[in-house]
Amino acid sequence: MAKTKTLFSFELESGMIVAEDVYRSNGTLLFPKHTMLNDLMIAKLPLYNIMELPIVDGPLEPEVDVSAIIEQAKAKAAAGHEQPKTSYVEKLKSSEDFKEFTKKYDETVGTINKSMEAFVNGEAPLEPEQLVDDTLSLISKGSSIRVFDMLQTMKSENDSLFARSTNTALISATIGRWLGLSQKEINDLTLAGLLHDLGMTKMPKEIIDKPGKLTDEEFETIKTHPRLGYDLVRDYNLDTKVKEAILLHHERCDGSGYPFGVSGNKITMYAKIVMVADVYDAITSKRSYRDMMSPFQAIEVFEKEGLHRYDPRVIMTFLENIGAAYVNNFVRLTDGRVGEVIMLNKNCLSRPVVRVEDDFIDLTQHPELSIEEIV
Repeated sequence: MAKTKTLFSFELESGMIVAEDVYRSNGTLLFPKHTMLNDLMIAKLPLYNIMELPIVDGPLEPEVDVSAIIEQAKAKAAAGHEQPKTSYVEKLKSSEDFKEFTKKYDETVGTINKSMEAFVNGEAPLEPEQLVDDTLSLISKGSSIRVFDMLQTMKSENDSLFARSTNTALISATIGRWLGLSQKEINDLTLAGLLHDLGMTKMPKEIIDKPGKLTDEEFETIKTHPRLGYDLVRDYNLDTKVKEAILLHHERCDGSGYPFGVSGNKITMYAKIVMVADVYDAITSKRSYRDMMSPFQAIEVFEKEGLHRYDPRVIMTFLENIGAAYVNNFVRLTDGRVGEVIMLNKNCLSRPVVRVEDDFIDLTQHPELSIEEIV
């Protein structure tokens, strides 16, 4: 029998093995015995007020049993659920919904651009209610994930500062809905997303337009934009939490962010939501040095960089909703094969089980593969 030790949740590290079944307060199982912990699982613990865990003093390999899911997928494949001849993205681009959304999105970004520039230049007052109404009108119809799909499909079309701010606002509002926030809170959160990078308008153009990696000195200049954005709205009659989101959206819950290096409860909830939305939009956007990433690649970036950097409730709600939305979708793997996502691995959301013809690939067992794009 392996030796065990009990550790506080903040002492846990990815790769440790749970020595006993771990239960929620309502008696349901959270992690079975001999589960190998990762950052995603450790991030869940504060949600369930679990302060410590018994850990095996030695490595054990976890087993993933997906036989029942695979049998269901085989039955579905036999019934004719095969790869579509026209890709999802192609269908989306040709749909009237997408054409209408694209037109409305471009109009909205143009309006926001003019309003923000006039405000920053001292030519007109800020009109927060109108900005929020214009932005939320883009998601008044359809599912939240449908909006994510449209934004993802449009990424290469418009990557201006105000387009990115609009994207962050829409993603923030969607996270707010998933978290069950009130409409007033969602409105304020949308405004925080729209204004979060307002300080970037004060950055030198040669830095903003630089295609390659910034120097240390240039990055130090960029790190001043949260304070500059806050200064622009400090004396405006806005909810304090909106102003704080502008100031704190580059902070991280482990204290590794900027401009102050604060952590945990010193970061307001709006800022915690906007930081996740801002990072997701950046990851899934095309850059001069890389192509835009798929939703699953974005989830993997969050997992690898450390979920402890984000609020557990916010990051778990966001990643689980994003991952679940693409179950039953067809995807292209990095080796070029196309398959159907049939099941999420709850403890590694970026690496689901994918059916490729009659082959079932558990991506947790194939680190050489990942999901390149949704098709």
